[in-house]
Amino acid sequence: MRFQDNKQEQSFNSYVRQQIARLKRLGKIHTSETYMAALRSFSGFMNDKEVLFDQLNADLIAEYEAYLKSRGNSPNTISFYMRILKAVYNRAVEEGLTGQRHPCKSVYTGVEKTLKRAISLNELKRIKGLDLSLKPNLNFARDMFLFYFYTGGMSFIDMAYLKKKDLQNGILSYRRRKAGQQLFIKWERCMQEIVDKYPVNGTEYLLPIITKRNEDCQKQYTNELHRVNHLLKKIGKQLNLPIPLTMYVGRHSWATAYMVCNTLILCDLVLR
Repeated sequence: MRFQDNKQEQSFNSYVRQQIARLKRLGKIHTSETYMAALRSFSGFMNDKEVLFDQLNADLIAEYEAYLKSRGNSPNTISFYMRILKAVYNRAVEEGLTGQRHPCKSVYTGVEKTLKRAISLNELKRIKGLDLSLKPNLNFARDMFLFYFYTGGMSFIDMAYLKKKDLQNGILSYRRRKAGQQLFIKWERCMQEIVDKYPVNGTEYLLPIITKRNEDCQKQYTNELHRVNHLLKKIGKQLNLPIPLTMYVGRHSWATAYMVCNTLILCDLVLR
């Protein structure tokens, strides 16, 4: 099968960048971020060299898989990157940019079951009771983790986009950005204490995650999530927790505690 010269010269990398831009135009921000993460990883493996479609074969992808394994990536992380590369490649085949050579046929693209990440209520109390008064960055990360837990594992992106007007008459109402579902949460004293601790001036947002008017909101959210998770891992090491502490842990910890306690008043349990 022959391809037009201008199409044949397009690199796989540039095509991935086009797909990222397309996803953003469609409003699929989270998916575009996963594609960007996969592109960064693959570009790192290739030392930022552009790869032509003709060069993308099973041998190269097998080498990329070995590269990821050597850097300590889990099977699910490796599969995550491979599935994205495969999806982009297949789309290019559909558009007639390249022939189908099945470059990912020999690598793992499944999903292994993993243990849920959760900490106990006693460990949560230790996190809350830790004296971080002289470490404001760690203190902020801890408070964001607690707010996440208090609100039933609200996703960090939903936390970032909470607005002051969403809190009225003791009820916090917001629409999940991923699923579009409208949720209502009873506003508790423990939540108010965190909000009072970090007053936000000059913006419409409730929490100081998106703070700069002239910068991309999505970029601010992403950078802050990475920063908070990095700081939380430091807290976890300081307390010798059994698992790395991240915002993701907060969601599973709330679900586990809720099943054990069968009550929504988990704030009080932590504050005792």
